[in-house]
Amino acid sequence: MLARISHRLPHTRLLSSPKRHLTTASICVPVRGMAVQQPPWSLPTRTADEPVLKVYNSLTRTKTEFVARDGRHVKWYNCGPTVYDASHMGHARNYVTQDVLRRIMSDYFGYDVHFVMNITDIDDKIILRARQTHLVDKFRDETTSLSRELLEQLHDAWAAYVASKVSEGLLEQDRPGKGKEREIWPQLANSFQNRAWRQECLKRSEKFEMYFSAANRTYSALEVAESSLKSGQTGQEQAHTLIEASRDILAISLDKQHGSSVTDHSIFRSLAIYWEGEFFKDMRRLRVRDPDTLTRVTEYVPEIASFVEGIVQNGYGYAVDGSVYFDTRAFDKAENHDYAKLEPWSKGNKELLEEGEGALSAATGRRSAADFALWKASKPGEPYWPSPWGPGRPGWHIECSVMASAVLGDNMDIHSGGVDLAFPHHDNEMAQSEAYHNCSTWVNYFIHTGHLHIEGLKMSKSLKNFITIDEILQKYTARQLRLAFLTQLWNAKVDFSESLMLGEVRNLETTLNVSGNLKVTSRIILLIACFLLPKNFFTVVKALISQARAEGPQLDGTNRYQDAERELTKRYLPPSHTMIFLFSHAKHTSLHQSQNAFRVALCDSFNTPDALGVLRELVSRTNVYINSRGASLDTSVVERIARWVGQMLRMFGLGEGENTEIGWGQDRAEEGGSVDREEILMPYLRTLSTFRDGVRRLAIAKGDGALKDILALSDKLRDVDLVPLGVALDDQEDGKALVKIVSSADLIKARDEKRALVEAKAAKKAAIVEAERQKRLQKLEEGRVPPHEFFKPPNVPAGTYGSWDESGLPLTDGEGKELSKNAGKKVQKEWARQKKLHEEFLEWQKSEQR
Repeated sequence: MLARISHRLPHTRLLSSPKRHLTTASICVPVRGMAVQQPPWSLPTRTADEPVLKVYNSLTRTKTEFVARDGRHVKWYNCGPTVYDASHMGHARNYVTQDVLRRIMSDYFGYDVHFVMNITDIDDKIILRARQTHLVDKFRDETTSLSRELLEQLHDAWAAYVASKVSEGLLEQDRPGKGKEREIWPQLANSFQNRAWRQECLKRSEKFEMYFSAANRTYSALEVAESSLKSGQTGQEQAHTLIEASRDILAISLDKQHGSSVTDHSIFRSLAIYWEGEFFKDMRRLRVRDPDTLTRVTEYVPEIASFVEGIVQNGYGYAVDGSVYFDTRAFDKAENHDYAKLEPWSKGNKELLEEGEGALSAATGRRSAADFALWKASKPGEPYWPSPWGPGRPGWHIECSVMASAVLGDNMDIHSGGVDLAFPHHDNEMAQSEAYHNCSTWVNYFIHTGHLHIEGLKMSKSLKNFITIDEILQKYTARQLRLAFLTQLWNAKVDFSESLMLGEVRNLETTLNVSGNLKVTSRIILLIACFLLPKNFFTVVKALISQARAEGPQLDGTNRYQDAERELTKRYLPPSHTMIFLFSHAKHTSLHQSQNAFRVALCDSFNTPDALGVLRELVSRTNVYINSRGASLDTSVVERIARWVGQMLRMFGLGEGENTEIGWGQDRAEEGGSVDREEILMPYLRTLSTFRDGVRRLAIAKGDGALKDILALSDKLRDVDLVPLGVALDDQEDGKALVKIVSSADLIKARDEKRALVEAKAAKKAAIVEAERQKRLQKLEEGRVPPHEFFKPPNVPAGTYGSWDESGLPLTDGEGKELSKNAGKKVQKEWARQKKLHEEFLEWQKSEQR
């Protein structure tokens, strides 16, 4: 009895023997007076090292090993949006990419990530936009008619805008003098059409194109309004049309006159609340996960004031006229502190420094041009909160420092954001946080996503050349956008273009859906379906699994795990050889090699392009296997690969669903719930398919005749009746149809494309036949004239010939001279040809009469 239970007893480590320090032995158990002991056991020797995660760190500008301070717990702060306008493709690039990195860290590498993101809901941009929108709307509501006073007010605002904004980009000789703006504008508008002229202006003013377009809209609206006024059309509709066309220019003018009168804080809050809601709607449509903790600046103002006090007390801040500034020189000179760790070369960049301070900031009173506002004294027309320095509001950079510190403490593992925030925003964040906490390192890893360019041009809200997320989602799916970003390195510039979406992204989506040159076998669908139906790789695998389960195990004594199956699930290769093997011999890719190569790619600073390449090659290799194995195919091998590929795609956020699910997963918003259609419908569909199989076998066995109608009926069931239901039946060599559930829209599209192809071929063939018929008719028409009439008027001009023989051959010319020898031979040849054509014409005429 003791011998039978000895395997349940714990092992003990043999610590006394240094030579066998990796060996263990079991407890001795007495059996019939004898001591029985298990043989020694040794710790396995590692044959391949696991790849180490390295991350491109902006603090070193190199890929450095990632080390979390607290085990598997990762503290991560991500800069959120300033909510004053619609989210655009730049936001999509940043937040989708950060979402991918977050998913890799948590869902793939298994870190316990605490992801914190802020909402900047008070800022110079928000104040200006809210105030100007309020003033224009108020002005519009109070305007009831088109008047001379309204036109003069709009004209003065337009002229001031041209002088202050448009003229920035103009050459001195092109700038209109005061009072001459309207006179010279048509000439400027004509020059604007010249691309070279426009490019020169853009060199002088980055926003020239935006300024000019706004001015031109207002100029055109003023011209229309002048005509309306002269013709007596002075209603509210005409007035409001003018105001809307001039909104951008009128906003600046009204804000300059009345901005200080806006004192209602709810005006600023309502704008931020609205655009925050729109931002998160867009993020959810893009499948971006909500942050674990969301912070808003307006909820942390007391903490911000306290934080600023701490910086001043530590000797790194000073107050001037109700504002508080960070002393960059004092900080940079202090021991264990360095200012501008990310971009030390940008310290003196005046343009970046001014942009970081905001349009409403005062530049006076600072000790250094590099010093930045921690707390801003509020001017009339700006929201304010109480502070030790008087009523004011937070500076931009201090917001993230306080909120991140409040949630994550005096150190975090990762801080992320767009590369355009590196200096001065992130550098200032680190400086003021390290000044407050009296520490040398506030952030361990800084990761910055690359810029997004649209057709080669950088996108910017300030330039108004952005594409909103809502607009782009009307053209492409959330999955396609995410794939576009996954095909690029997360920290590289992305040039988003039509060719990228229609080329690389669509090709990648198609490859992962179906790859390889599949042919029709007893286990494979028709070639046309392979290349026309999306999601096809997963669709085929699911159909094969469903069919295998419906048929039950094949108890024929055959071992189906042979060399091909072993090759497809081959053991791991050492990492040093894996990548070389994969990309030099991609056709031999196996599951285990792919899993290892996938990990190597993601450990290489989240190299998603290479990781996707691994999945693509594995899908291709699996399709080759399916194509080659026929009835010997081992469904379990294919199923395992498809499950893992789908799991990795869902890990990237390309779909939703359970980890055990095969495929991209479900898009809950599109599918409208988590009901498993296949589980519910498959029994009914299989019954219907079995009926169809029997009808087809019967019709085939009995040959042609009336049974052709049965075959036509079964094809109608496949091609017409089941298509709108999203059911595809693919005929196989063994007479059994492979049942698949596919998007009805995709099936209809594939069917219509196939039908259009057939119709196009038929139309082309008919056109060729008709062309040949017309050509023949034309030739036959030449033979309508009998040969004896061929050389006589009206078939030839009168006076060409003077006499003819009995067969109609000319003997003399029009002057009565006998035809020369050469001329005689020529007419004889033509006469013989016409004789032949006339005989063919008569023969054709007889056939037509029959």
